[in-house]
This record gives sequence, C-alpha cells and structure tokens, in this order.
Amino acid sequence: MARQTRNEMMVETRLKLIRMARKQFGTVGFAGAVMDELTGEAGLTRGALYHHFGSKKGLFLAVYQQVDQEMDQRLQQAERDAADVWSALTGRCQAFLSMATEADIQRIILRDAASVLDSEVVQAVQLNCIAALSKLLKTLMDEKVIAQASPIVLARMMNGALTDAALWIARSKTPAQAHSEASETLRVFLNGLRTDNA
Repeated sequence: MARQTRNEMMVETRLKLIRMARKQFGTVGFAGAVMDELTGEAGLTRGALYHHFGSKKGLFLAVYQQVDQEMDQRLQQAERDAADVWSALTGRCQAFLSMATEADIQRIILRDAASVLDSEVVQAVQLNCIAALSKLLKTLMDEKVIAQASPIVLARMMNGALTDAALWIARSKTPAQAHSEASETLRVFLNGLRTDNA
C-alpha cells in the first residue's frame, strides 16, 4: 500500500474536520459546537483545526461553503431536469423551499450563517441566486411568458420572498406542513407572473 504524501494527508485532515464540523454545526449549531469534542471525534488535535481553518468561524465558513455548493448543484440540476424555461424557474424555486426542510441547511445556511459570517459572504451567495433567477426571468420575458419588468429587480424580490419563506419553514415546529403551505403559495405567486395566468 502506497504511503500518503503530505499534501494528501493535509487534504484528508481538512475533509475529516469539515465532515465532523458539518455534523455538529448541523445539529447543535455554531454556538453549541465544542471544538474539543469535534476534533476528538475526528481523532485529531485542536491544533490541526487551527492550522487548517484559523478559528471556529473559519471552520464554519468552510462548512457553509460546502453546503452552499451542494445546494447550488441541486438547484442547477432542477433547472437541467426541466422540460422548458418556465419549468426550470418553478423547479428551481420549489427545490429551494424543499431544501429548507433539511436539518443541516436549516441550521447552517438559514439560521446561523447571518449571525456568524460577515455580511459580504452571505451577500455573495444571495447575488449568485439572484443572477440565476434573473437569467431565467429575462428569457421568460423575451418569450413573452411573463410580463415585461426589470429581471434583476424581480429576481431580487423573488429571492427575498423565497429566503423569508425558507426561514419560516426552518423555524416552524412543523416544517413539513410549513413547506407544503409555502410550496402551494409559491405556485400561486409564480402563476400570477404569467401573461396567460396558467
């Protein structure tokens, strides 16, 4: 069996810390996560954590980025699976609300990120979502499926509404029921944009 190189060991250590941190941050949250417990579960020292991430906040940022990247991949997949641009828009929006029922997304992305991370980091993620929505909306306006408006302003409004609904789902005592209500309301909202009111 070949010996691991130093770089391979560093990558493995980093991934192990992120995996264990995601488990803790996703269940007990940033404030409740104890770094000694986390490193102990990973079979590593606290020094390894600080070497790779600098601080608890640095580790949280790495976990946040991983979860956000996975969410983005799932949203892009929802678009790719759609039969047309309208279905891509509705599929993307509904997929986002569905993710708000998942425990680690609720805790890491929707609850803790805004209070732990710098606003610029969270804003950058929001801008990526807004850009994706704006692109779909512009195409739908060009195809006269929805009424003409500013795609970027409409995307900002939609993103704000979706984020607020996702927070509401995440904080609900009955997330599945809240998701069902939000999903149906989203369907009505989106259909209201159509020129044919389908």
